[in-house]
Amino acid sequence: MSFKLSRRDLMTAAGSSAALAAIPARAMQAAASTDPAAVALDAIAESFLVLQPEGATGLGIDTGKRAPLKSRLTDRSAAGRAKEAAWLRTALARIDTLQPGEDTRTDVAVARTAYSTALDGYGFPYGAVDIGGWRNGPYVVAQNMGAYLDVPKFLDSSHTVETAADAEAYLARLDSFADQLDGETGRLKDARGRGIIASQVLMKKTLDGIRLSRKGAPKDWDVVTSLAKRTGSIPGDWAARAEKIAAGRVAPALDRQIAELEQHAKVATTDAGVWKFRDGDAYYAWALRASTTTRMTPDEVHAMGLSELARLQAEMDTILKKLGYTQGSVGARMIALGKDPRYTFPNDDTGRAQIMALIQDRLKDIRTRLPRAFATLVDGRVEVRRIAPAEEIGAPGAYGGAGSIDGKVPGRFWINLRTTDLHTKYSLPTLTYHESIPGHVWQGEYTHKLPLIRTQMGFNAFSEGWALYAEQLAGELGVYDDDPVGRLGYLQSIAFRACRLVVDTGLHAKRWTREKAIQWFAETNGSGIEEVTSEVDRYCAWPGQACGYKVGHSEINRLRTQAQGRLGDRFDFRGYNDVVVRGGGVPLNVLAQNVERWEASRRA
Repeated sequence: MSFKLSRRDLMTAAGSSAALAAIPARAMQAAASTDPAAVALDAIAESFLVLQPEGATGLGIDTGKRAPLKSRLTDRSAAGRAKEAAWLRTALARIDTLQPGEDTRTDVAVARTAYSTALDGYGFPYGAVDIGGWRNGPYVVAQNMGAYLDVPKFLDSSHTVETAADAEAYLARLDSFADQLDGETGRLKDARGRGIIASQVLMKKTLDGIRLSRKGAPKDWDVVTSLAKRTGSIPGDWAARAEKIAAGRVAPALDRQIAELEQHAKVATTDAGVWKFRDGDAYYAWALRASTTTRMTPDEVHAMGLSELARLQAEMDTILKKLGYTQGSVGARMIALGKDPRYTFPNDDTGRAQIMALIQDRLKDIRTRLPRAFATLVDGRVEVRRIAPAEEIGAPGAYGGAGSIDGKVPGRFWINLRTTDLHTKYSLPTLTYHESIPGHVWQGEYTHKLPLIRTQMGFNAFSEGWALYAEQLAGELGVYDDDPVGRLGYLQSIAFRACRLVVDTGLHAKRWTREKAIQWFAETNGSGIEEVTSEVDRYCAWPGQACGYKVGHSEINRLRTQAQGRLGDRFDFRGYNDVVVRGGGVPLNVLAQNVERWEASRRA
């Protein structure tokens, strides 16, 4: 969608921020409420922290009365899964008794949608259901999910260590890491008995990753060295104690999980999609609903992808011809552009350093432009980090998110540097806007201003739709005005998400092979084979998740176009962006309600 800031928008951005009405004003209030519905929702949120205590640490609220949570991890066993399902039923029953007021109407609607969707997911005998989140998948452990990946990164990047008590809590969690692994291993055995086995390719990637995390002496593992580095000024034999737990508890648990995964690998097939399971079609319909917060069918999602791709590539074709790329399909010409030495990085540490430098340069530039797009600004604190080598094998090109509420942990932009072939100089700026600011890190900081129950939820279609919209905003703020190749990078990024709609549904509903998906994706969008191979394998492990991006982005734009048409001169560019981002993560139907109330406030 093309949109240029008017002179009035630019003049307004230079003035002071004004309070918005209805939902946006509610979104920035942190004061305690006497509304019975708000009190009940807060109690539900607190009980959820007990169920999944990592959430308290991630938000930076594992202090005071919540301090005991800092020593615990989620139960990943079959019993833990059953406990989560029971908790959902109880929480939903409580929510159904509430009579929300104006301030809690959205909160109740959001919680009901998140919990009911998750409970439906627990009806399938599959691997992962993320309550109020996005990381759903049919496999207990895969190349991009499982305790072997999650816990070391969580302990290093989220678990703060400032006191002896923090260090003791770290050791307690390290000990629980072994229990998490064994809980998963028990569920893996059950899955094998049910025939719920990942494909041969995914099994190889998973085993490669977990063996890498097991490699070496425990004293050199990240879970040990991270604590050692952070307790230098805290008296105690922390490193030795961590090493003892790692060697005596974690290593044997990793070995047991590796042995079970090797049994999976022996019977794995080449079939990539969930259609291969007995109730695979029903499961995929649920996965699409969880990801998009809509009732779109696989056929509708597939058709939307093809339509959006055609529209985007028409603009790309025009730019490519002006640059002298006139022969072949848009995808073929983008492949040629991607091989141009002017736009690639050396595939070594020099190239990795260049990538990091370019990211920092784009962050510095976009910060100066954001007051023209938002009336209410947040800090946008972001730290750029390389994804750990054990995770890079199965990870996407990058991902990001906001830090803790207390500010001790900044937002993170994680970049995959296993090979610099994953990135080009014209695609990296757009990736930066998506993962950091004004994308995931930026949006997440607004969520921190919401009630506790809302900070625990991140609807995929909204959060990823917003991140694509953030890429669009950067263009509307002029970053590509004198950079047609950069504009191509942006358009290719959006087209990439349109391709996801086609490929994800192709794999899971239309029985595409992995090879067909990779070939179609690379040739159609002109993306590198390394990048799309990792992407396709991700879709195999997370059915439906990749579809939330473009569905959410299209809806944010549809609502903006509708508001512009209805409001005319009363439409406020910054006001619209504020109402969307300050309303927090919501299902798309709730987003539409928020925008409609904002429109009404503008007409009043």
